[in-house]
Amino acid sequence: MNKSPDATRRSDRSRRAILDAALALVGEVGYNKLTIEAIAARAGVGKQTIYRWWPSKAAVLLDASLALAGDAASAGDWTGFPDTGDLAADLKTVLRATVDEFRDEKYEAPARALTAAGATDPELGARFNEQLLEPQLALYEARLRTARDAGRLPADTDLRLVVEMLLGPLTYRWLLRTGPLTHAFADAVVDGVLAGLPAGPNGVGNVTDARR
Repeated sequence: MNKSPDATRRSDRSRRAILDAALALVGEVGYNKLTIEAIAARAGVGKQTIYRWWPSKAAVLLDASLALAGDAASAGDWTGFPDTGDLAADLKTVLRATVDEFRDEKYEAPARALTAAGATDPELGARFNEQLLEPQLALYEARLRTARDAGRLPADTDLRLVVEMLLGPLTYRWLLRTGPLTHAFADAVVDGVLAGLPAGPNGVGNVTDARR
C-alpha cells in the first residue's frame, strides 16, 4: 500500500508547526535570542528536520512571514488594492491598513527581524525583496498606473519613486520609532505626496481618476 499521502501530510504539518513556532518565538524572545533549537522544541520536531528545509533561522522566519501573508489573503484580510476612481482615497485605505499591520504584534516582530537580518545577509535580503516586498510594491504601481493612464498623473511620472515617497515615511517612522504611527499620519503622507506631483492632462493625482 502506498503510504506517500500520509507522509506528505505529516511533512506539511511539521513544516507548518515550524513556521508557527518561529513566528510565536520571535514575538516572545526577539530575533537575537531566537534559535533553531528553540523553534524545533516548540514545534515538536528534531533540529535536523529544520535544517533539512532551511539553512538558517532567518530563512525559516522569511517563509513563516510568507505563510502569514498567505493566510491573511485566504482569510479575506486582504482583498486587493482598491480602485474606486479616487486615487487619494484608495491610497489612504491601503496606507491605513499598512499602519495597522505595522502596529500588529503578529506582523511587527517578524518584519523587524527580517529587515535587520536582510541588512547583513545579502541573499536573505534579496529573497525578502523579491518574494515579500516587491509583490506589494507592484500593487501600488498598478494603481498609480491606472491613474496615469487616465490622465490624472503626467505620462512621465516615475511610479516607483511615488511608491517610495508614500511608503518611505511610514517605514522610517515605524523602524526608528520617531513618532506615532497613525491613520492621520498616513493620510497626511498621501496628501503631501499627491499635492507635490505635477498635474496630469486631466487633473492632479488627488482628484478622482474615474474614467468617463
